[in-house]
Amino acid sequence: MILYEYEVKRLFREQGISVPRGEVAKTSSEAAEIARKLGRPVTVKAQILTLPGMGAGEAQTAGFHEEAGRIAEGFLKKSYDRQKVTELLVEEILSPQKEIHAAIRVDGAAGSPLVMASLQPLSERDEIALASARVASAHADPFLGLKSHEARKMAKALGFSGEGAVKLADQIQRLYKAFAKWNALNAGFNPLVMTPDGNFIAAGAFLELDDSALFRFPEFRDLSLSRILDPLAREGKTIGVTYVGLEGDIGVICTGAGIGMATVDLISKKRRPANFLETGGGITEKQMADVMRLVLKKPGLEGVFLNMYGGINPIHEGAKGVVKVIQEDRVTIPVVAKAIGNFQEETWKILEEGGVTVIKTIPTDQAVEELFARLGK
Repeated sequence: MILYEYEVKRLFREQGISVPRGEVAKTSSEAAEIARKLGRPVTVKAQILTLPGMGAGEAQTAGFHEEAGRIAEGFLKKSYDRQKVTELLVEEILSPQKEIHAAIRVDGAAGSPLVMASLQPLSERDEIALASARVASAHADPFLGLKSHEARKMAKALGFSGEGAVKLADQIQRLYKAFAKWNALNAGFNPLVMTPDGNFIAAGAFLELDDSALFRFPEFRDLSLSRILDPLAREGKTIGVTYVGLEGDIGVICTGAGIGMATVDLISKKRRPANFLETGGGITEKQMADVMRLVLKKPGLEGVFLNMYGGINPIHEGAKGVVKVIQEDRVTIPVVAKAIGNFQEETWKILEEGGVTVIKTIPTDQAVEELFARLGK
């Protein structure tokens, strides 16, 4: 779950990270009033849910409060990345002496959080950024966190010394503490600015929470569904599956993320998948019925391909849900399934009796070719 910048800054402030003075406005008059109260030039930022490298809302500066109101009025008529702007962050303008860009993400290969900082915007591909001498980095111990000497070493690598290095290291450590406290996948400053008085303020900030940990944070758990823009992806979330809408006309249902991605790739060689969907473990008849109906909601669908693996999943129960929907909803488009693993014979029988073309060989590409043959294109 990605947070709005103003939400991130509220959480960062609680962690002792300095942020600019500012407030959130929902109307142009509110924006003008906030600028008037601040009594100095401001930045008006359109609030959308995004991370660096994924596009961003617009930001403009205003020298007086009437100008802030006019900018706000224009922003509230716009959309960015299919997101209508409904909120604005109006903040004081800072006078940076230096800018530091910092980011923390989970490094799966190392099994620990990776902390990076640079005087330049970080590359969208971290491995490229890390190959550059201009990036300071450290892997934090998942249990002990980012140590003081590690943060100071990063600050010194960026050219800071004395009190400046100590202050910068402190802000990097506080960023890590926020990352850990909120079970984040990504966190960062974009940028953290050093002001003429030698202090550091987070002019820009981002935070992405791990959806699997939202049960720990009720205030965000209740918001998470409303922030999924695609209604089908939102419905998938309520069912308990991962759904990503694509631009094609072949529905895809898989019982794991790995086989799901492989299946999408194979279909893409000749056709365009309509979605990526993986159920995870422990499927049931009801869940698969809900999933089947979810995939069939995509307009213009010409076929459905199921890739089911019976490891921890009771695929014979899932097959009952698929057949139930085919019979009750009178599905007429081709449905092809590959089902291998525990209870595979039972699964094959259920699916075949329900009108599904079942491929009993192991290679997925053979099953996909059967789907293409059924489509006749």
